[in-house]
Amino acid sequence: QVQLVESGGGLVQPGGSLRLSCAASGSIFSINNMGWYRQAPGKERELVALISSIGLTTYADSVKDRFTVSRDSAKNTVSLRMNSLKPEDTGVYYCYAHLSTPSRSNWFRAYWGQGTQVTVSS
Repeated sequence: QVQLVESGGGLVQPGGSLRLSCAASGSIFSINNMGWYRQAPGKERELVALISSIGLTTYADSVKDRFTVSRDSAKNTVSLRMNSLKPEDTGVYYCYAHLSTPSRSNWFRAYWGQGTQVTVSS
């Protein structure tokens, strides 16, 4: 079994900062991409940021220059530093990992965390 557990969400005022963390554990052979998606009320889940196994990053245009994704591959963790938060950043943030397990080491699939709420409001 593989688990992704997020932490660090909460309520913050506009212009404030938050840091989200996610740890992947369980029967893991190899992790390709890790990152974060979010879902606002009434909207579809969208990509926020991804980081590859060699550190290449991808960001949604709406968060570029404000958010920073980082990764510790030795610990199977990924973090998201969010600065200059705006009300439109509000939503449930989901940790994502594209990984394989020892039983099927060449087959990669997506795994998701349970989500953590981020609310930006005054």
